[in-house]
Amino acid sequence: MSKQASSPYSHEPQTSQKKSKTLVIGLTGGIGSGKSAASDWFAEQGIDIIDADVIAHQVVAKGSSTLRKIQKKFGNWVLNDNGEMDRAAVRTHVFTHPEALIELEAITHPAIRETAKLQLAANTSPYVVLSAPLLIEAAEAGLANLCQRILVMDAAVDTQLARASQRDEQSVQKIKAIMVNQLSREERNQHADDVVLNDGNLADLYLKLEPLHQSYLTLAQQLKYAAD
Repeated sequence: MSKQASSPYSHEPQTSQKKSKTLVIGLTGGIGSGKSAASDWFAEQGIDIIDADVIAHQVVAKGSSTLRKIQKKFGNWVLNDNGEMDRAAVRTHVFTHPEALIELEAITHPAIRETAKLQLAANTSPYVVLSAPLLIEAAEAGLANLCQRILVMDAAVDTQLARASQRDEQSVQKIKAIMVNQLSREERNQHADDVVLNDGNLADLYLKLEPLHQSYLTLAQQLKYAAD
């Protein structure tokens, strides 16, 4: 379904984005909601995908300036023997030290945002999908402000648990712990322009995505003409 969003998490494009000819669709959803399946489908339609999770790994790659900043802030223990970020150690540290998470995000989020902006500028498709699991919750490095519309993948909690446990072979307890840090279905949907209830199989999902794709193509054309 589609609706007008009325969200305190504003995703109005910034000044530079308002003049852009590119329509940016922010794609998000809770764990097991089918966000990856939707992203893959849009990619098959020839739409460029910018994945915040991929960028988050790229910006802390071995030897990167962002990783050096993290090392300077927290100490050499953040690196493993290969000089790469010890993700398990960092994850454990920020889990037990909430203030450390804030400090870490203050370093990584600007880097994620700038990389996303560079990728947006290099897009070649009619519109772009910017995929981020916490697009709404934590404003994911301010990425929501780069989007003209927010598309939320929605699914019942039981469905989320079943899919996530099958996909990643994680325990239900671990998945529930992840969900605690995410908005509820109702809260997330309130901040969406478009919501897809993904409660069936992939064929059902694709049938729901097709009209949205056509709508986005039309909106993209309108945006292009308005910017000319």
